[in-house]
Amino acid sequence: MAMNPKTRYIHRDISWLSFNARILEESKDPAVPLYDRIKFLAIWSSNLDEFFRVRVASLQSLKKIQKKKLKKELEFKPKKTLKKVFRIVEKQQLEYGRILTGQVLPELKENNIVLHWNRSLLKSHKNKLHNYFRSRVLSFLQPVMIGDGKKKSLFLENRAIYLVVKLKTAGAQEPVDPRYAFLNIPTGSLPRFISLFSRTKHHIIFLDDLIRANLDIVFPGFEIMECYSIKLNRDADLNIDDEYSGDLIDKIKKHLSYRKINLPSRFLYDKRMPEDMLRILIENFGLESSQIVKGGIYHNLNDLSQLPNPEDGSLTGKKMNPLKINDLEVESSIFHSIENKDYVLHLPYQTYDYVLRFFNEAAIDPEVRQIKVTLYRIAENSLIANALISAARNGKKVIVFVEIKARFDEENNLYWADLMKKAGIRIIYSMPGLKVHAKTALIKRKSSDGKLKVFGFLGTGNFNEITARIYADEGLFTANRNILKEVDAVFKFLEKGSSIKSLKHLLVSQFNIVETLKGLVDREIDHVKHGTSGKIILKMNNLEDKEMIDKLYEASNAGVEITVIVRGICCLKPGIPGLSDHITVLRIVDSILEHSRIFIFFNDGEPEILMGSADWMTRNLRHRIEVVFPVYDPGVREEILQMIDSQLSDNTKSRMLDQYLVNQPAPDHLKPPVKRAQVDFYNYLKKRYGAR
Repeated sequence: MAMNPKTRYIHRDISWLSFNARILEESKDPAVPLYDRIKFLAIWSSNLDEFFRVRVASLQSLKKIQKKKLKKELEFKPKKTLKKVFRIVEKQQLEYGRILTGQVLPELKENNIVLHWNRSLLKSHKNKLHNYFRSRVLSFLQPVMIGDGKKKSLFLENRAIYLVVKLKTAGAQEPVDPRYAFLNIPTGSLPRFISLFSRTKHHIIFLDDLIRANLDIVFPGFEIMECYSIKLNRDADLNIDDEYSGDLIDKIKKHLSYRKINLPSRFLYDKRMPEDMLRILIENFGLESSQIVKGGIYHNLNDLSQLPNPEDGSLTGKKMNPLKINDLEVESSIFHSIENKDYVLHLPYQTYDYVLRFFNEAAIDPEVRQIKVTLYRIAENSLIANALISAARNGKKVIVFVEIKARFDEENNLYWADLMKKAGIRIIYSMPGLKVHAKTALIKRKSSDGKLKVFGFLGTGNFNEITARIYADEGLFTANRNILKEVDAVFKFLEKGSSIKSLKHLLVSQFNIVETLKGLVDREIDHVKHGTSGKIILKMNNLEDKEMIDKLYEASNAGVEITVIVRGICCLKPGIPGLSDHITVLRIVDSILEHSRIFIFFNDGEPEILMGSADWMTRNLRHRIEVVFPVYDPGVREEILQMIDSQLSDNTKSRMLDQYLVNQPAPDHLKPPVKRAQVDFYNYLKKRYGAR
């Protein structure tokens, strides 16, 4: 069925806003513990902040392009898309405010916690707060007068929050020409919230309000007439025009400094601010009308994740303690266990310690000869990087590919790359025009028979012990020679640019991933054509590549039953007659961030199961190095299928997306028996492995 692209696909940024709407929905669910709902409010705010720094900034840049030919080729007009984005964001912001002030603040009060929201400080607290302001806060403040005739550049830091103040000279008679100033709210140096106790209640005060209450100290000789908060987001893209010539590392370092001064993408202001003050700010900060966004009294509400919780844990959900795998516990060496069978690690339901053991044992094992690993996002205090440094110092040959173009992790990755290089590790940096997003590790170890044995860990998530606590990912420990021989070929490509001649097991971007995935879809179509059933289940973070979406539309029209479990972006429109009748799209948002990529092609009763690093986005399938690997071990296959079954059965946290990507409750939503995928799968693992 031929359709206009605008009706055939949903714009990726409009689609992403549907995901953030689902986050917001979780923040108002009374069944979710109070502080967990506050966490979702913080996540919504943090997500939106990044969305403006990256995606809105990109749309604004496209809007400015003067080349008519390029504008003509765009399927979605940037100007129209931006208008729609701002409409949706404004609607979500209003809902956010209603949830926070109408539900969360009253419930906090019911639990004897008073978050002071746009209210005066208690008299009983004033002396203590006054002393705190003078001794701790005052030295961090940097007030700047606006339009005082002195030559100076007025600059707002990216993502920082400020107060804009209208002043008049003390004792001056009306009418008087007002003066304007702005000053920082130093949340990078001080806690955003101050806790105080009064009789039976816990009081929590914004740092913003403490500063507001003491502006007379900051501006002596002036009377404070009005005060409002503002915030600026800047374009976060590095915008390296030519990655192929010169030193890429130097260019990245140089452009990291530009990120702090890039063009504005959103100027957020307190909507109560009068027009005359807003005009002065627009003029003095060189802003454009398309960048101006109405906001609330407080900005950077991602800081709500730090909101003090004086209770004993009764206002948060029950933690799922990471489980252990019995077989990996009883063996003295993790390599002996992996040598006998494959193991799947379900994070964070099971402990990440096994990945740390994998590298730590390799670092000191005298039989280990070589370690190879790809690192995309390295933890700030990385235990894995430290293990690799130890391995190099112990005489192992260590080769590490470090992706220094991982957005917002460039600086940290460069730091660790430099540290590892100094320890004698061979560091391979980013490839020009290409990101390496694969999550693979190889360890070559000498066996008792003198031969080299290869062990591998392949995952859907980063080698990062911090994110492993909050992202739901899959990792495979294996000694399968066929798989690891091809993984080694990928490393040789990264090391030397060697061509990968034949891939029979792995799917690798730049080589065979698109053709293989399309072939697997075609096989399901053929099954239907020959009178049997065709079925596909795809779990991923984002579905955006139009060629792959078209292939799914083709399969749907042939009668293949397709279920997509997508967390974020979904440009496919499900349930449209003649286009996607047989496609169902589900989204699960719960306490753990769904992050794994799993692709199941049922192949007439002989399922082919694949897992890996690649979402079905154009950038992942065509402009990165991604590794997707098969699941051969029967026990591992059983666990993966059980996990997917839990997700498909969820009638608590799962939503069904309609063709407009509205998050619709399933028909059996909350009907007995109540199913919740993350809890149910944790309990399945607990039973399978025993609580440890």
